[in-house]
Amino acid sequence: MNKRLVWIAAILVLAAITCAEAQQPREIPRIGYVFESAALAATDLKAFHDRMRELGYVEGTNIAYEPRYWEGKVARLPELVADLVRLNCAVIVAIGNEASEAAKNATKEIPIVITNTNDAVRNGFVASLARPGGNITGLTNLGGDLTGKRLELLKEIIPKLARVGFLWDSASLTAIDNLKYSEAVAPSLRIQIQSLEVQGPDDIERKIQSAAKQRVQALMLESSGFFTAHQSLVIEQVARSRLPTIYGNSRYVEAGGLMTYSFDRKDRFRRTADYVDKILQGRKPAEMPVERPSKVEFIINLRTAKQIGLTIPPNVLARADKVIK
Repeated sequence: MNKRLVWIAAILVLAAITCAEAQQPREIPRIGYVFESAALAATDLKAFHDRMRELGYVEGTNIAYEPRYWEGKVARLPELVADLVRLNCAVIVAIGNEASEAAKNATKEIPIVITNTNDAVRNGFVASLARPGGNITGLTNLGGDLTGKRLELLKEIIPKLARVGFLWDSASLTAIDNLKYSEAVAPSLRIQIQSLEVQGPDDIERKIQSAAKQRVQALMLESSGFFTAHQSLVIEQVARSRLPTIYGNSRYVEAGGLMTYSFDRKDRFRRTADYVDKILQGRKPAEMPVERPSKVEFIINLRTAKQIGLTIPPNVLARADKVIK
């Protein structure tokens, strides 16, 4: 075989190899996320997915999502996160303290973006906000950020308010700290805090209905994934009690709760997508400062106020970012 034929044969072989490689499907990165409830995910995660699309990620083309839902059952979390680790996800998004704790315990290699958490340093998710130092970064509140303001708002709409029930989940990582923050702020408002510990779904109705018997005039719901998973039950029982209640996020108010003073969830999920994008571009979580959400929203459901016979003062209504009529 002359040299010309050898060269032609070599070119043809190289072309065949190149073509075969081009036809091999590229493995697209998987983003696993651990969320409280499948029923609520569509609303809450829309902002995350919208932002990912804005950043150029198209599901099925250059990104894949692996959702896992724990439906208020904390014991399921280790198994759900372990499954995402086995899939070798490029990033795990952990929503809430419970999911963040499970993700932290499951892997030290896969990058984790936390969001909707409380006090990431105190809970041991990161070494510090400025220098996380491991495989975890994202967004966090600091304990008690908004507790005092929520009590002030309850006092404004109920001037004679003297006793507030603090409804909390016994499995929550931050409930005790938030209860203490509430108890520390309450005396300046001439309010007493009544601790109402919930130990499971069957306990929700019992504790809410018993609140009135303990001379509780209003409720404050401690934010947790457990309550999120049982949101409908919580709102139903609160409605039956006719107790004015302030919640830790807007979902409750949009579903019939009275009011919320909390960080803007839509903004937080959009910022979560920004963190995921930076990690996919090569940034290391250890070098990405943990961010405290800055946008706060005050929402009132006026329909609910009328149903329980509560008049919201005009000066309070005027300060609301959104009023549901």
